[in-house]
Amino acid sequence: MNLVFVHGWSVTDTDTYGELAKALSAIAADHGISLAVSQINLAKYISFHDEVTLDDISRAMDTALREMPGNTQAIQDFSSFTHSTGGPVVRNWLELYYGSRKLDECPLRHLIMLAPANHGSALGALGKQRVGRMKAWFGGVEPGQRVLDWLSLGSTGQWELNERHLSCDLVKHQVYPFVLTGQGIDRKLYDFLNSYLKEPGSDGVVRVAGANMNYRFLRLEQTSTVLRKSPLTLELEPPTRSTVRIPKPTALGVFENYSHSGKDMGIMRSVTSNAENPAPIVEQIMKCLAVKTPEDYSDRSRELTQLTETQQQGKSRYAMLVLNIHDETGAGFARDAFDVFLLYGSHYRPEDVPKGFFQDRQLNTTTNRLVYYIDADKMSPDNIENPLFGIRIIVRPDSGFAYHCAGEFRSKGYPIAKIIAPNETTYIDITLKRQVDKNVFRLIPASEKTGSFKSTKPSGETLP
Repeated sequence: MNLVFVHGWSVTDTDTYGELAKALSAIAADHGISLAVSQINLAKYISFHDEVTLDDISRAMDTALREMPGNTQAIQDFSSFTHSTGGPVVRNWLELYYGSRKLDECPLRHLIMLAPANHGSALGALGKQRVGRMKAWFGGVEPGQRVLDWLSLGSTGQWELNERHLSCDLVKHQVYPFVLTGQGIDRKLYDFLNSYLKEPGSDGVVRVAGANMNYRFLRLEQTSTVLRKSPLTLELEPPTRSTVRIPKPTALGVFENYSHSGKDMGIMRSVTSNAENPAPIVEQIMKCLAVKTPEDYSDRSRELTQLTETQQQGKSRYAMLVLNIHDETGAGFARDAFDVFLLYGSHYRPEDVPKGFFQDRQLNTTTNRLVYYIDADKMSPDNIENPLFGIRIIVRPDSGFAYHCAGEFRSKGYPIAKIIAPNETTYIDITLKRQVDKNVFRLIPASEKTGSFKSTKPSGETLP
């Protein structure tokens, strides 16, 4: 078996992989796998220069694979093991060169992602210099801006990659993806001046919901139904009841005692090559590499689900909501031109949201997408009878010749579990209808007397 290791962002030394390669090869035979150290290839890619993008890295990866010994005509079958940003790097390569169109030609057999930032990291918003100083991720290395932009919550790159993945059936084509991530905080390593480094439901860098490749897309459109007269609020509704889109399931395993990095608790860096007492994560990786059929994959997925339930027992589970708000032309809104409120209860009021439900709110200043981090268990039907949830959007201006009415989504009649799920991210695309007054453009007979129309006021009647 050929195995390609792919590290995370702004790594500058292959010692980042620690003893994991030796640890895997030491116990491979016990799992019926032939894996010599000579079959393991360690990636070293450049991400710490500002001009380099994720696409650049994925393209260079494709060339490097084709130049590997033995790949004279095409890339031979291989499996990939990744950490952190390495997961999106390989996923992006997979989409660029195979996608849903050519998966039958894909040479990748296993994609085992440790703590992957599939939906970004909250640390991305802190800025290049500050993030670069954090031991938790970079150890003082100056990070690259273009990849940091991709990693920032609510980025266009994340949105596009994950939306394209909805049409992919990897397992059907014998490509077996796994996400193994931690939910522990290494208190010896992190700078607690920043709350994101000790955030619940994360490994100190990546949230479980930000790693998980089980996620959903929801589309909402503004209708003419009036929910409130002051301010005028029109209902937001899914175009159809089947609007929620989800990808094919991906196996997820969560470990309470692993953090993102570090020699003591790091999900990759803490591994030693002790074959007599291998680390739990090493055993789990080998079981993933042993998967050979879709039936094996289903069995392994169930095992990891049970493990996750055990590891998270008694702990709150969190979800992320990524809101992309625009009008019917696709134009977005300036950061100070809209407000968003999460609503709760039979009266759909923000003040009724359960205590502890809201954890964090972050705006991507490049895309103006809002990302909410919430305690999903607070809204679970298992804990609350008939939970009601909503989203209200107020946009400025709300009157004049061209404006937007407030929009509001209410979950009544729509199962909340379809929208919010523990450990998952939900992308919500919201279209508000632009209201244009008829007096913006009028025609008069040429026989009428000419005169100024600069004092024209809105008619109050909008275009259809």
